[in-house]
Amino acid sequence: MSLEELYKELSNITALRENRLKYANMVLEDMSLFPKLMDILFMVDDKVSCKAAWVLEFICAEYLYAIVPYLNTFTSNLKKIHFDSAVRPVAKVCGFIATDYYSKKPNTLQNTLSPIHKEFIVEACFDWLISDHKVAPKVYSMETLYLFGKDSNWIHTELALILEQDFSKQSAGFKARAKQTLKKIKKNKL
Repeated sequence: MSLEELYKELSNITALRENRLKYANMVLEDMSLFPKLMDILFMVDDKVSCKAAWVLEFICAEYLYAIVPYLNTFTSNLKKIHFDSAVRPVAKVCGFIATDYYSKKPNTLQNTLSPIHKEFIVEACFDWLISDHKVAPKVYSMETLYLFGKDSNWIHTELALILEQDFSKQSAGFKARAKQTLKKIKKNKL
């Protein structure tokens, strides 16, 4: 399948879970489609990029290591993503990466995620956290930043500062997760 054919297929996806799952399975069955999916994902001014992000989330939920050969492309382009419906699934993928990286069980990401990859993810998550995005990407960003802050104290310091400053202006969902995250940061410092 060519890039154009995949683009046309993705154009027809609706937000229904079974549609996103169908296309994720299609890519998982033919991994030659994965780089094409990434190309569409980073057509950031095109609404079809959001649909590619939905599929990417489902792929990574099923098989996170599909993204490993594309970590350079993925992480270096994160800051370009701006549509809310693309930011949410991509922020979730960043959360998958951080969770796997900090797993106690040895895994591929612990050996392949470089400091520059982490830097790009941290930068994007801070941007999503302070930008005018919906609650879900902010929550995923909070969790990702908390995890990466385990190795870099400055991340926890900045994260706590942002959460405390924004607290009163945010939704109930944001406040609940912010409280949990602040509690974990304080516990981590002890």
